[in-house]
Amino acid sequence: MDKDRVTVLISCQDQKGIIANVSNWFYERGLNILHCQQYASKDESPIFFMRIEADMSESKLDKAEIEEQFRVFASNLKLSYKLFYASVKQRLAILVSKTSHCLYELLSRYEENDLICDIAMIIGNHDSLSDVAKKFNIPFYYMPIINGEKEKQEERIIKLLQENNIDLVVLARYMQILTPTFINAFRNRIINIHHGFLPAFQGANPYKQAYERGVKMIGATAHYASEDLDQGPIIEQDVVRVNHEQGPSLLKDMGKDVEKRTLLSAVRAHIEHRVIVYKNKTVVFSKES
Repeated sequence: MDKDRVTVLISCQDQKGIIANVSNWFYERGLNILHCQQYASKDESPIFFMRIEADMSESKLDKAEIEEQFRVFASNLKLSYKLFYASVKQRLAILVSKTSHCLYELLSRYEENDLICDIAMIIGNHDSLSDVAKKFNIPFYYMPIINGEKEKQEERIIKLLQENNIDLVVLARYMQILTPTFINAFRNRIINIHHGFLPAFQGANPYKQAYERGVKMIGATAHYASEDLDQGPIIEQDVVRVNHEQGPSLLKDMGKDVEKRTLLSAVRAHIEHRVIVYKNKTVVFSKES
């Protein structure tokens, strides 16, 4: 039945009857709703968010007809929406530098079929992790920044990603700041892991900053990359307790576990179509039981 599932993410101005209208649309077309989650923001002008997962197997409509009829329906109710089929896996590219723990976490989960996607490639601005890619039989592309020409390096990467129909770019401790050109090419489709609990300790050396501040918890933040460093919509965060005896080096080691599970959780939420971005925030729906 999974291959016959469709997931629809909806956002609009909150309005009376929206849940009934959407539910009736699915019912009238023979689509069986399997999961339905909704949330209305607490803003002065509330925004309504909804995620519906439905079984298409008993519908007499094909995909093209479903898409066209929902387009008309959404236009009439002024809904913003995205529609995804379970039969179409998200294609991922992972960008890395020299640090491997986040990469290993993603690849091991992928190999165990615990991350349902297609990891199409790994791209590194260093070749340090090419052997890791080889172990998992995934193509590795070495794309260094030559003579400081970052824009040309990014042009090559963007071209490669677009030629391979990449849906999501994952920055698994890719230690480069992306240019606005790169961000705009994959808006809300680039997930970064920041080794700090944002909005605190932005930029470089967050563990050193945390130690100097004497915090009692350190954390990691997975967010969509934006033009402003470490300012993009946050998808997932996690923390671990620390104390005064633990220096920056130990905090960094402890933080690796937090980083890899936080990044994994964010990537999983994205590829399972559980995230809606609104302004500079996200609504992340829970995973179905």
